[in-house]
Amino acid sequence: MHKLAGILFLTLLFVSCDSKIVVGEMRDLPGTWHKDDALEFQVPVLDSLKKYNVFFHIRNTNDYPFNNLFLIASMEFPHGKTITDTLEYRMAAADGTWLGTGIGSVKENKLWYKEDVSFFEDGNYKLTLSHAVRNNGEVHGVTQLEGITEVGYSIEEANHQP
Repeated sequence: MHKLAGILFLTLLFVSCDSKIVVGEMRDLPGTWHKDDALEFQVPVLDSLKKYNVFFHIRNTNDYPFNNLFLIASMEFPHGKTITDTLEYRMAAADGTWLGTGIGSVKENKLWYKEDVSFFEDGNYKLTLSHAVRNNGEVHGVTQLEGITEVGYSIEEANHQP
């Protein structure tokens, strides 16, 4: 009975902390992320009059061998326009301590992607995400990126306070 109460409390705590999230999705990975595995997320229709902030979420374990992460992110608009960005995120401090949050060996990183976005076109948007990590001095990317267990996105209403 105490375990059930503890689980309910933790669930309510996490839900209340993320109450600004309008939509989001996470995908499980088998502990590695292949360089050719582009993850696609369909964004449902959102209020075209509101502004939103878009985040990527990466969960990693201690098996992740780098202190940073390079991503190729694309946002495809309903009528075919696509914006593609190459992004770099720091995953660990200089002393090797993971920057993500979480208890135990899995850390979640909530990474800024776009700020004050308007989803003004009618229809569904698509987010595509792949990794572009390379070892120093090598031309070809890391084929199997170790230590990545989940990848996803979230969209929150932008908070504009005077």
